[in-house]
Amino acid sequence: MRVIEEKENFEIIAVFGGVYNNALALEAVIRDAKERGAEALYCLGDLGGFGPHPNSVWRPLLENDVRCIAGNYDISIREDRPDCGCGYSDERDNLYAQIAYDYTRENTSDEFKEWMNTFPDHILLKLGEKTVRMVHGSPLAVNEFLWESTPDEALKARLEASGTDLLLCTHTGLHWEREIDGRRLVNVGAIGRPANDGRTEVWYAILRESEGGVETEFVPVAYDHETLARQMREENLPEPFVETILTGWWTSCLEILPPYERSKGRFHLYREAAQIEVGESVSWGDAASLPDDGRDVVSIFGTPLFPAHLWVYTNYDCNYACGYCSVGSNPRVERRSIEVGRFERLVEDAKELGFRQLYLTGGETFLLPELGELLEISVPNIPTTVLTNATLFKGKRREVLERFAREPNFSLQVSVDGGIPELHDAHRGPGSWKRAMEGIGMARSLGVRVRIGTTETPENRAGVPVLREMLQDLGIAPEDHVVRPLIKRGESESGMEIEGSMLVPELTVCAEGVAWHPAGVNDAGITDLLVSREIFPLRRSVEYAVEHFLEYRQLDGSLPRAYHCA
Repeated sequence: MRVIEEKENFEIIAVFGGVYNNALALEAVIRDAKERGAEALYCLGDLGGFGPHPNSVWRPLLENDVRCIAGNYDISIREDRPDCGCGYSDERDNLYAQIAYDYTRENTSDEFKEWMNTFPDHILLKLGEKTVRMVHGSPLAVNEFLWESTPDEALKARLEASGTDLLLCTHTGLHWEREIDGRRLVNVGAIGRPANDGRTEVWYAILRESEGGVETEFVPVAYDHETLARQMREENLPEPFVETILTGWWTSCLEILPPYERSKGRFHLYREAAQIEVGESVSWGDAASLPDDGRDVVSIFGTPLFPAHLWVYTNYDCNYACGYCSVGSNPRVERRSIEVGRFERLVEDAKELGFRQLYLTGGETFLLPELGELLEISVPNIPTTVLTNATLFKGKRREVLERFAREPNFSLQVSVDGGIPELHDAHRGPGSWKRAMEGIGMARSLGVRVRIGTTETPENRAGVPVLREMLQDLGIAPEDHVVRPLIKRGESESGMEIEGSMLVPELTVCAEGVAWHPAGVNDAGITDLLVSREIFPLRRSVEYAVEHFLEYRQLDGSLPRAYHCA
């Protein structure tokens, strides 16, 4: 290993990584760093890959005395190795990496390769009173990925191995910093492509001596990314590479990203990996499919893998006490409703994030005096379905139905467990089927779209076909009838046992916070399917759900399944 120790003591330096053949960004970063008073400029390696015209980055580096260390890419190019040595393990990541490497190796001059032989592996220097070690990946391996989500214990070991106050690295392409036991690790990110943040700028780091310590500033830099995209197309580089430059979102090399980092981006899986399983053991709905927009990658949110459905438990109390209720609702439980003000903010967040369906559930929603107020907020903004047993449509509650009856964004989902009274009343009490049918008839006469939700139990399983025929006679379309299996939760002592790792997320808000799925809420609050105790910002719960979806997937390589409540 070759280590260079700088003799000068600096007060302000600029450090960047991952040039990736992007001369336009390199030149813009150099200009910006000089304007900010940087006394020295450092590149932490990986000059090639991803972009066009590898030789174009050599002159700016030379003319501006940028001090470089060797990244895995530079070592592979100068030694004419068969691949980049990036450290990827997924075959799709490696496919894209190989395309970029083959192009770079073929188009890098021998003189440039020879110059790369002058690069050290590490650089040591002083910044004020602090000692600094610069590496590419980590002090232990040139291609080791140090992520923001890397556990502190692992980072602490790398900081100790550095033997310095500060450890600067790159390789991941994402910038972040953390201090552990008085030492600091700074990943300076990369300037060759955006940071998977939806911005076309690239990022580098300015480090300044300050009162005996060191301040880090991550700096975004704009450059002529449209010209770079045009050059990449002229060189026949993959269109996913070009899209990343133009949009700021990564569309290749996704599997190397840990779940936390991947949850921040727009795309989360390669399409061929994103095959959802919807079978008879879980759901009786239509088989789900992913929308095909021509990309090799997909976002999880807004697809069958993570439907853009938001559930809200408006209250927990109910006029019935069903023996199989997974929520445990009954007339005696505390209401614990969502405040109108919080609901209004929730709808605003949901609309901004792209949720396409809102479900209001309980408890019995029509027990809530402020239900009309909630609908005044949600219906103009997001299609809203209210789950109900349809037995309370009198007086002011009927007025709520009349107010929203012909709104295209409003519908009801009524619980009906059989086509004959005996099957429905077995769990809900005598006369409940008759009252539900009267409520359905009233709602439909007012022009309300009515959907039906059925919980399949051992007692009513044989009667489901009869129920389907009855609903057809009532004019309720097959797609407006969902049959869900009984689950062993709440008051139910039998049924299918579920956990987060087997369910696709459908975010659910209640008074206690945000749950992974409506099945994760009961009269005691959120159980084992907690996402967050904080409802706001809702965006963080979406990211958390994506992150944990990917973690569940990594357990055995399979994807969670869909359990449809609506």
